[in-house]
Amino acid sequence: MTARAPEALTRIRGVVEPAMRAVVDAIADPHMRLISSYQLGWVAPDGSAVAGGGGKAIRPALTVLSAEVTGAAGETAVPAAVAVELVHNFSLLHDDVMDRDVERRHRPTGWVVFGEGQAILAGNAMLTAAVQALLDAGDAGARALPHLLDTIQDLVSGQSRDLLLESAEDVQLDDVLAMEAGKTAALMACAASIGAVAAGASADIVRRLSAFGFDIGMAFQLVDDLLGVTGDPAVTGKSSSSDVRAGKRSAPIVAALRSDSAAGRRLQDLFAGKPPSSEADVALATELIADAGGLEWASREAQRRLEAAIAQVADVGLREPAVSELVAVGRFIVDRDY
Repeated sequence: MTARAPEALTRIRGVVEPAMRAVVDAIADPHMRLISSYQLGWVAPDGSAVAGGGGKAIRPALTVLSAEVTGAAGETAVPAAVAVELVHNFSLLHDDVMDRDVERRHRPTGWVVFGEGQAILAGNAMLTAAVQALLDAGDAGARALPHLLDTIQDLVSGQSRDLLLESAEDVQLDDVLAMEAGKTAALMACAASIGAVAAGASADIVRRLSAFGFDIGMAFQLVDDLLGVTGDPAVTGKSSSSDVRAGKRSAPIVAALRSDSAAGRRLQDLFAGKPPSSEADVALATELIADAGGLEWASREAQRRLEAAIAQVADVGLREPAVSELVAVGRFIVDRDY
């Protein structure tokens, strides 16, 4: 059953999306604006408006809430929320090209529709627009920009690690977790703290919120990894057992491969050389990942990360109801099935 999205996601999307549309509308090149708008779920390939598109907007919600938990007005963090979401979508555009993913959010990915080169350029345009959004945001933006730039370096490093792991013969679980820390958790840590940075919060509060976001980000990625093995394609918008078909070394798959169990050893044989190709082999690999304990490990680790995140923001004097909303978003991340 699909977890119900917290009300904070809807509330904050209503505040952030108009500001984000204004920033995207300011991108000079009309084709870059079109691809960016398509990536954000606002338009069809021909530029006509569509309803109900876009992602979950988790990162903008974390950004605004990270300001509100300090007692600042949520509006203080809106430029930072715009910037974080644009950086997230810049990374998705490039990631889809590198991973050859053909579907995201139940429709063709940007490079499939517009071509690889154009998708890469549009990602660059979105990254530049993110920086500009903070440059235009006065003192709050000036405080937030270094925080974002450091995160982008971590994000790029994580994506590089991901590509290197694709060709590695001997992948350890720690290697995968280090990659996921950069590729996913770093931006989530930024989202959960950059609003507080923009609001001028203390270093200790920023550190706690960043730690909250980091653990939430690791949990988020672990749930994504689980969905890449067992997710319902009608819900996730991806093919069934998508990570198995791709031969991807995600955390639950590597945990299974490294389990030193009979199922893990059979899985090693199945993954040797190239990814499983037949439907029978995909089904067998999926079953072996479960039998070897990979799914159980990832689920348990996601829950552990959630509990660690919540501990960072408990009983430290942060403001309600924003703290409860922050925790609700974290729980939604772990309980979701899409």
